[in-house]
Amino acid sequence: MVIDVDDTLCLTEAVCFELENEVLARIGREPMSRAVHLSTWGRPLFDAMAERSPGVDLENFAAAYHVVLREYVEAGRLDVIVPENLRALDELALAGRRLMLLTSRTEAEMAHLLAPDHVLAARLAAAYHGGNTSFSKPDPRVFDGLLTATGLRPDECVYVGDSPGDAQAANGAGVRFVACLQSGVRQRDDFAAHHVDAFIDAFPELVDAVVALESAREVRGE
Repeated sequence: MVIDVDDTLCLTEAVCFELENEVLARIGREPMSRAVHLSTWGRPLFDAMAERSPGVDLENFAAAYHVVLREYVEAGRLDVIVPENLRALDELALAGRRLMLLTSRTEAEMAHLLAPDHVLAARLAAAYHGGNTSFSKPDPRVFDGLLTATGLRPDECVYVGDSPGDAQAANGAGVRFVACLQSGVRQRDDFAAHHVDAFIDAFPELVDAVVALESAREVRGE
């Protein structure tokens, strides 16, 4: 069971919009519009910032960003994983699912989530991010490291994410895909160009969705 972070395991687009505009303000830049943030959401942050704030000095932005990121995390404003999502992870694990994260975030952006004392520490078998993968979504090769390390076949994995880019990566890798629509940022129609094995309106629905997918495979004799 492979899980995206942003707007999947935890809802982050709105708070990331605020966080990034706070960073821009601290380095003397004009704020971006919400429309621009939404249109580039799902891309690696430092790639997207060139469009979110054209001409921005990425080194200055990065230096200020990591300060503000720490402030938001310490204040409990970012990456809050609600109890019902943790219960869903535990139910998946109890059913024998190996849980892993796969995100376009950088290693620094993931550090607090992967700390030994974080609630995810005992729940995850592995995490794949910009620090240990050579590719980023929507490139399907983003799954290569995971598949090599685990020895799993693509069809033995399910990826749950929130964006068409997530679907494109999973489809290209032969991994089954579940679209989580909880954030409201995207609708079913946004995935029309991609194969989606199941839609869920809230992360905890993933438990039943995975059971249904496995039952359907058994019926087909796969």
